[in-house]
Amino acid sequence: MRLTVENVSVRVDGRDLVREISLEVAGGEVLGLAGPNGAGKSTLLRTLYRARRPTSGRVLLDGEDVWRTPPAWLARRLAAVLQESGGDFELTVYDVVAMGRTPHKRAFDGDDASDREIIADALNRLDVADLAYAPFDRLSGGEKQRVLIARALAQQPAVMVLDEPTNHLDLRHQLDALSLVRGLGVTSVIALHDLNLAAAFCDRICVMDAGRVVALGTPGEVLTPALLADVYRVDAEVAVHPETGIPQVTLRTGGRRDGPDLSPARSDRASPAPAQRAGP
Repeated sequence: MRLTVENVSVRVDGRDLVREISLEVAGGEVLGLAGPNGAGKSTLLRTLYRARRPTSGRVLLDGEDVWRTPPAWLARRLAAVLQESGGDFELTVYDVVAMGRTPHKRAFDGDDASDREIIADALNRLDVADLAYAPFDRLSGGEKQRVLIARALAQQPAVMVLDEPTNHLDLRHQLDALSLVRGLGVTSVIALHDLNLAAAFCDRICVMDAGRVVALGTPGEVLTPALLADVYRVDAEVAVHPETGIPQVTLRTGGRRDGPDLSPARSDRASPAPAQRAGP
């Protein structure tokens, strides 16, 4: 399912949080959304899953304006995993994951054999099957995050929107979760702070700053020392892994661009070129 963002802007209390963003995510593509805190990533994602109406512009799924479709239509096609846990549910882990089946059932319908199989598969794939009957509100932050990803998986969406899904996860579960999303073959937009994870698991990366898209392309095209200096204000090296061919970002010691250079003096270090910005 193709996801299209057409000239979307969001203005709140006189502040432009998102400014005239246009992009298209092809069916089955994984798009990483990166940028510093306050860049507008979460606000843009909220327009995709109908939590924040754009001030102007449209969000389309295969040509259908998501803000003009019935909520049930969107819920059967798009699943969202948010930064927040959504509250401390007084439910078991199984019940939380089972909520993912709700859009596919009529009111008051129980879980049939197919639902139970889908729920069990989601629990297993996110490594939370042994917590199935534990109270959700007693889980650690990382366990809650895996349960919420399992709920989205049980929803069987065509599009997934994930806002920093690796928050609170240990290294192994970060890799497992992103490998899972990547392997689903569904259209995905994932906000990530870890640029190395974005490079490893995303087809393209969209970098935002001050509410605008400043770069959009493959990881190799986007992740450059010049862009990292311009957008993140850090001094970084980007090298291609010799086996995977994936670019990897390494910060230099004392790399803040707006403060004193605490690294040893090097006469051979060249100043980074200005990053090429996308759009006006």
